[in-house]
Amino acid sequence: MTPDSMSPTDVTDRLAVLGAAELSRDQEAAAGLAEAAHRILADLVGRGAALGWVEPPSPEEVAELLDHVLGAVRAGDGALRAAYLGGRLVGLGYWLRYARPTHRPHADLEKVAVDGGLQGRGVGRALTAALVEDARAACVEVLTLDARGDNTGALALYRSLGFAEYGRLRDFVAVGQRRYDKVFYQLDFRREG
Repeated sequence: MTPDSMSPTDVTDRLAVLGAAELSRDQEAAAGLAEAAHRILADLVGRGAALGWVEPPSPEEVAELLDHVLGAVRAGDGALRAAYLGGRLVGLGYWLRYARPTHRPHADLEKVAVDGGLQGRGVGRALTAALVEDARAACVEVLTLDARGDNTGALALYRSLGFAEYGRLRDFVAVGQRRYDKVFYQLDFRREG
């Protein structure tokens, strides 16, 4: 059975979502993380995904990004999650605390990326839900994110997990001649207590 032929339940039942601490203990997963992450990110961006790059990132850019995120995780200023199916990286995501001292109680969900063949099968939901729980455990008060307005699947996922839209910049994102809205979402943990 290939990942494409699996039902969403099959995929999520066999999915392992690892945090940075678990990744550091699994030498094989840690060693191949940058290369596998590059494969996913470059493929998605090459197909027009809204991940912040216009052109697919280089392997060096992805390795540098992961080093930055892992440094933030070690400092208690971020979380990284990686989703594996059958030992293969199929998705990753992370959040980082805001750098300004006045914004330190808050964090931004920077990226959630899922292998194109598994989108819509629960991998993004599993990653995002784990990152939300990591933020809650780290006493983040408000978790924010922004997404391109045409990324309707991701926007629906975020709403289903409790995020609420708090702003929109019309035609703000420029990809060649095309323009897209930039949509801002937040999950306010302060309302839970």
